[in-house]
Amino acid sequence: MHQHHACGCGKPRASHAAAKPLCQVRQARPLSLSIHAATPVTADTAGCCCDSNSSPGNDADATEESDRRGSRPFSWQVSGMDCPGCARTIETAVRQVKGVTDARVLFSSEKLVVNADQDVQNAVEQAVKKAGFQLATPSATLPASPGWQQNRLLILLALLVLASSILSQFAPAWGDRLFVLTTLAGLVPVARGAWQRIRSGSPFTIETLMTLASAGALIIGAHAEAAMVLVLFQLGEQLESYAASRARSGVTSLMALRPESAIRLEQGKRLEVPLAALQPGDVIEVAAGSRLPVDGRLMSTLASFDESALTGESLPVTRASGEKILAGATSVDRLVMLEVVSKPGESAIDRILQLIEEAETHRAPVERFIDQFSRIYTPLVMLLSLLVMVVPPLFFAGDWQPWIYKGLTLLLIGCPCALVISTPAAITSGLAAAARQGALIKGGAALERLSSLRRMAFDKTGTLTLGKPQLTQILRFGKTGESEILALSAAAEQGATHPLASAIVSVAQARDLVIPDAQDQQVQAGRGISAQVSGQQIQLLTPGHTPGLTPQQNAQIAQQEAEGETLVVLMRDGEALGALALRDQLRDDAVAALKALKKLGIESLMLTGDNPRAAAAIARQLDIDYRASLLPADKVAAIRELSQQQPLAMVGDGINDAPAMKAATLGIAMGSGTDVALEAADAALTRNQLSNLAPMIALARRTRRIIRQNIGIALGLKAIFLVTTLMGLTGLWLAVLADSGATALVTANALRLLRRRA
Repeated sequence: MHQHHACGCGKPRASHAAAKPLCQVRQARPLSLSIHAATPVTADTAGCCCDSNSSPGNDADATEESDRRGSRPFSWQVSGMDCPGCARTIETAVRQVKGVTDARVLFSSEKLVVNADQDVQNAVEQAVKKAGFQLATPSATLPASPGWQQNRLLILLALLVLASSILSQFAPAWGDRLFVLTTLAGLVPVARGAWQRIRSGSPFTIETLMTLASAGALIIGAHAEAAMVLVLFQLGEQLESYAASRARSGVTSLMALRPESAIRLEQGKRLEVPLAALQPGDVIEVAAGSRLPVDGRLMSTLASFDESALTGESLPVTRASGEKILAGATSVDRLVMLEVVSKPGESAIDRILQLIEEAETHRAPVERFIDQFSRIYTPLVMLLSLLVMVVPPLFFAGDWQPWIYKGLTLLLIGCPCALVISTPAAITSGLAAAARQGALIKGGAALERLSSLRRMAFDKTGTLTLGKPQLTQILRFGKTGESEILALSAAAEQGATHPLASAIVSVAQARDLVIPDAQDQQVQAGRGISAQVSGQQIQLLTPGHTPGLTPQQNAQIAQQEAEGETLVVLMRDGEALGALALRDQLRDDAVAALKALKKLGIESLMLTGDNPRAAAAIARQLDIDYRASLLPADKVAAIRELSQQQPLAMVGDGINDAPAMKAATLGIAMGSGTDVALEAADAALTRNQLSNLAPMIALARRTRRIIRQNIGIALGLKAIFLVTTLMGLTGLWLAVLADSGATALVTANALRLLRRRA
């Protein structure tokens, strides 16, 4: 809960910013990496670049270091990446450019982001081209190629292999020669790609392995198998490309929610303008059945909106005039007019996409381990294949050709494609699925910690409760009337937006009381607030920090607190005039949400700055433990103590919750929370509903299971084919088919996370 300020919140007055729904903050800094210079380009790759040699990318620390050195960010759009290895090949090439301080490829959104201390656009484009990727100029776009053109090499090789097989039935010698020509036709582009990647600093790629294996098979006379290996390789590349695009479908579907243009009303005229031209205050028109391009405030009287794409809410929601609607929502039944409230690039969709992009800078420990492992895996397999080719013939009088054949087969088994993509494919799918369900998770590291949670601590006000307390009673300690007590209290609270303060002021205004002006308002952290009103010292304090209360007054306060109410005492020049009792209501879904967490084996605990009796009343309704009368520092100490026992998450929405969120294993912010809480959190509930917690944790656990399954599939198949190859049971073509099949299998397994569950 918020520690009461005027009512004992403990927050500085300057920090009493109004709670704002996630993605509706007009002036807030976006929750992610800010890209200032954007240079769109399109890449046309020759194939997969499962690089196991390049250094790990997507490092948040590198980004921060670049920012400290004053680097300028540049970004390009990249297409054609089949797996995360392709991304690392590009990163390796770009990091060698002079002036580049950091380079990251965001695989989920197909974006290359470069930090540099000078203009490096041309140099970066040349480096990427040298690595085997074609980039378009900023002013040019590459037209989409028909499917047959993208697969023309695969089609050509398949037809040549078919022709070679048929010809071999009638003229074996000519059929064998055609197999050689087929191999050469398929080998040239692959060898060119391998050479380009070697020059760019990525020697251990699938292109290198395929070049060595196919050339070796050609040399030892296995012409038909060499040709078949290249056909299966091209087929595997197309399957990986399709699987990669499906893995990114969760992100691209979010991008599709944002229209490219909007209808702006100017002096009675309707003008179609790009989104970048819209500014806060503009008036736009959205037809029935169309999506909102930006966040807007409804100007029409009433309208229904389908917000399922962002919130997961299946039923249309009716909005009244003046309410804010998020970008991506669909006007269901009528044409509506809205006032733009978000700046370009800061709408709901933009911020979600930025969060997902930022998420790739926080990789899960298992992902970092797989990346490190894959960097040494391929060189070791290449060394093993060389030993298999050489050692038996030299030391055990084995025949050269069979052992060379086995060594070439091992080369193909050394491709780390399936292993490299096993983790990021699952994490990308998990993050996209969470966004669909109304939860934003900041990266694979947060997703992995989320899956390990065993306890969850909750703030009270605004988290377990609605954060909209109502004034229930005014206690009089003397002759001062209720109206005067309320007016003086409202004067001290005037201008504050804390829920308790807002409740006091709104009641005074509703009763048409004259609220006097206050000067020298000062917050006493964790105790209350003081101000000068008409020359008198006015204080609103928590009962525990109010001096001079009589036993009778303490008894009155205790009775109200036992009923679950929060009280603040009004003091005038050191004399207690009375107390205001306020009550907050539990969220409708709080009880059900905590029961769902309990079914997942997660214990719940409430940490609040409220008094013990009021906290106990709330805790009884929720059937959970609690700790009360906590200052922000006390919450941090409690979180650190509990985190040492088992993984723990802190769920909150206030500025004073941010330190506790940082101290916890994982911080989770309510969507209506303050910007500071959202920044500090590792995850956020966009629907502002506690009922999203259990599905989010269940999804994280499913993601962890699928990651383990994928790693088992990738390494298990490698181990099986390693043994069968040494036993002479596996040939070249079967090794390639197994590698491509494993890659497709782990990707398909990861895509299961994108399926909607009831």
